[in-house]
Amino acid sequence: MLMILIGVLIGIGLPMQTSINSRLKVAVGSPFLASLTSFTLGTIFLALITIALDHSLTFSGSLFSSQPIWIWFGGFLGVVYLTSNILLFPKLGSVQTVIFPIMGQIIMGLVIDSFGLFDSILKPLSWTRLFGALLVIAGVICTVAMDNIIHKVHHQTLSEPKKSGLMIWRIAGIIAGMLGASQTAINGHLGVVLHSSVKAAFISFFVGTVTLIIIVLITHPQLKLTHSKNGNPWWMWLGGLIGALFVFGNAYLVPIIGTGLAVVIILVGQMTGSLLVDQFGLLQSKKNPVSLVQIIGILIMISCVALIRLF
Repeated sequence: MLMILIGVLIGIGLPMQTSINSRLKVAVGSPFLASLTSFTLGTIFLALITIALDHSLTFSGSLFSSQPIWIWFGGFLGVVYLTSNILLFPKLGSVQTVIFPIMGQIIMGLVIDSFGLFDSILKPLSWTRLFGALLVIAGVICTVAMDNIIHKVHHQTLSEPKKSGLMIWRIAGIIAGMLGASQTAINGHLGVVLHSSVKAAFISFFVGTVTLIIIVLITHPQLKLTHSKNGNPWWMWLGGLIGALFVFGNAYLVPIIGTGLAVVIILVGQMTGSLLVDQFGLLQSKKNPVSLVQIIGILIMISCVALIRLF
């Protein structure tokens, strides 16, 4: 039960981090600069926590020769996943940008568990787990898309927006989600190798920060510090801390409960957090009252977690 609670809580923080980083992007004028700022602050935060708990940021150099090279790629995959969402949004819209990466995460989570990829816990695919995964997808669709679908049916406007290469972008969204699930598994294994989940999270964030520094040096985005009428809120600097706790939580959960279940539990928290942000207009976001259909979607997802956990 404690593991489920941890997963839900860090999942709730993810949409809040997205809102915070979106506000930071407005202030600095570039998504890459906003991401770099967030990653840098998260890296500093994790460095302090690692020193406090493990008393060191270093690790044995023998790991480079004794361990597979992929254990260092978690932070890079995190940046790819983050950047993919930025690119997908104008092509697919907000609803599909949520749905297709989540489908990718669920698919990859099942694959990782079924084959024990990235030295994860081996959990053979059963009909129960497959049904549970399909329930998650159904719950996500209810939560983020069903209201729009019902509205379009009622107004007889179900036609797809005419966008070139739409299927390619959808496939890209699924691949981005698969990379996100791979990051979760990799960081979990890195935590086992280092005997420290917090150090694994620090290394992941550090690699992500270095990756973003290279991207910023290549793209040369212009820094445009802007101020709203009421000034910039203090909380716009907290995105990196929430992201750091998210990666730390992932690295802690995966060796205990497996990648597939960790992904599903965190998705429940993610959808719950999104509804909380919408319902109360948190972090200067627009208020969108939660509907009964969305609540049903969350309940379906919770049922799926129970199904996968118990069977």
